[in-house]
Amino acid sequence: MKPAPFDYSRPTSLDEALGLLAELDADGKVLAGGQSLVPLLSMRLAAPHHLVDINRLDELAYVRCAADGVRVGAIARHADVEGDEEAARVQPLLQKALRLVAHPTIRNRGTTVGSLVHADPAAEMPAVLALLGGSVRVASTGGSRDVAAADFFAGPLESALSPGELAVEAMFPAQPPRTGSAVEEVARRHGDYAVCGVCAVVWLDEDLHIVSARAAYVSVAPTPLVLDLSAALAGRAYDADVEDVRDAVAVDPEADIHASAAYRRHLAGVLTARAVRAAAREAAA
Repeated sequence: MKPAPFDYSRPTSLDEALGLLAELDADGKVLAGGQSLVPLLSMRLAAPHHLVDINRLDELAYVRCAADGVRVGAIARHADVEGDEEAARVQPLLQKALRLVAHPTIRNRGTTVGSLVHADPAAEMPAVLALLGGSVRVASTGGSRDVAAADFFAGPLESALSPGELAVEAMFPAQPPRTGSAVEEVARRHGDYAVCGVCAVVWLDEDLHIVSARAAYVSVAPTPLVLDLSAALAGRAYDADVEDVRDAVAVDPEADIHASAAYRRHLAGVLTARAVRAAAREAAA
């Protein structure tokens, strides 16, 4: 199929882009990597009146690392973030999760911020941002605001952006000392959307006992679901058996053509135990 007709603009500065979006209001749609939007256009599941292509906004093509975390600009490609070794040092979960995003061809073009705005509950990056307690900076002609991950994902394929706004940056907090992270998922084929996925972060004390543990889930809820597993795991040695953490995983997934609800629920428990175990071992290393 072919997209419905639309007008097209390609601004060369952020101010120009924000001005266009303000003028277009709800009629405008931002095009960045296009790896999610273009298929929707082709299937006519989306039919915006006007596309605003931000790929000439080189000022937003950055990956910046500091002591507090990693900041990713709106047109930084997944591959840019994945391949940034300083970003992997500051927040290792980024690289781990990005390696599971689709295929290299998609990652070479798709943008990390675009994935967050697309807000697909089957995508890895929304779960990572939610788990880490990150945020998204949103700009408009009226100024900018930072939206916490907990408030950013409003529903399936729905973010907190208002008409006329542009997501210009995502902030992923740094990984603290004695903390480990891991990602586990099951997909029909490598690169496919996960039938179920789990990202976990575990923090240890000086004696290498678990202080806290949190997990975020992919493909089990309408928005990224984050569970605090600390009550079930606190005080255990990093290498203790954690299989019983499955009992603390309260998820209520829906069935679809890829998996039954019962299978997804089973996977969520199994993958949580694996991810927690791997994260704890990394924290102790």
